[in-house]
Amino acid sequence: MLQAQSIKTVLMGTPDFAIPAFDTVVDMGFTVVGVVTQGDKPKGRGYTLTPPPVKEWALAHNFPVYQPKTLRDEAFAALLDELKPDLLVVAAFGKILPANVLDYPQYGCINVHGSLLPRWRGAAPMQRAVMAGDVETGITTMMMDVGLDTGDMLDVGKVAIGPDDDFETVFNNLSACGAATLRVTLNKLLDGTLTRTKQPETGDTYAAKIEKEDCVLDFAKSAQELHNQIRGLSPFPLAVTHTPDGKLLKVTGSKVADAHGVKGEPGTVLADADRLLVATGDGILEITGVLPEGKGRMTAADFLRGRKLNAGDILREPQV
Repeated sequence: MLQAQSIKTVLMGTPDFAIPAFDTVVDMGFTVVGVVTQGDKPKGRGYTLTPPPVKEWALAHNFPVYQPKTLRDEAFAALLDELKPDLLVVAAFGKILPANVLDYPQYGCINVHGSLLPRWRGAAPMQRAVMAGDVETGITTMMMDVGLDTGDMLDVGKVAIGPDDDFETVFNNLSACGAATLRVTLNKLLDGTLTRTKQPETGDTYAAKIEKEDCVLDFAKSAQELHNQIRGLSPFPLAVTHTPDGKLLKVTGSKVADAHGVKGEPGTVLADADRLLVATGDGILEITGVLPEGKGRMTAADFLRGRKLNAGDILREPQV
């Protein structure tokens, strides 16, 4: 049986999604010889250079931090030779690992992926699952290969998606599930029972990166489709539309309204004193929270009280 402390491990990740999984690696006694994460990025109105959450976590644990611009040059190859990792654990790193990196550690590169593979391979599996109306997702730990999330599966943990769960809810639930599933996988690695299973040849879908056009609300879609889109993009980057005066309106929350017999052309604001009801291609969407241009987040009721928006007005698609 392997001893965790004898396995030199490099952790690779960027957002706070990875931190519970990395806590598990530390808690199990693996010897962390380095943490690789993406570069600091400007954030906020002042564009302050801000480290990624994994960097802050690593520094708090006194682990060496590396932020290479690329994994494909001689400098990173030299870093691997310096650290000599036996194992790589990857969680939401954000870059594809080249073959020389994947082949380096004797125990492989274990990835904590936020979907039930082969569904939602790619950059945005959590958002895409919610936007598609999936009622279940999960974590797949996998042995990475040169393909895009095509490696052999190791273990699976499942998480339900409630009808009103948003991206943040799923993100947090999967982050916790990722830590629990990784613990199962690493225990099997230590006791020699880890097995690899080829991914099914059918059922694969691609979770493309979220682009600006993915955020645009098309009210010709059904109320349920729009609700799924809004919650899949909340709290960031948010779904968007335009008010009749041309102001950008980001939507932070919604629900499918119980408004039988109420109809209108898609995008039409419907009469209601303190509820923002919008006609769609099928059903009525109630917008419950908004982020108006130049303002802070607020309820739809507060928005209606402070802004002229009348029944019959049309919410339209912004240009992207």
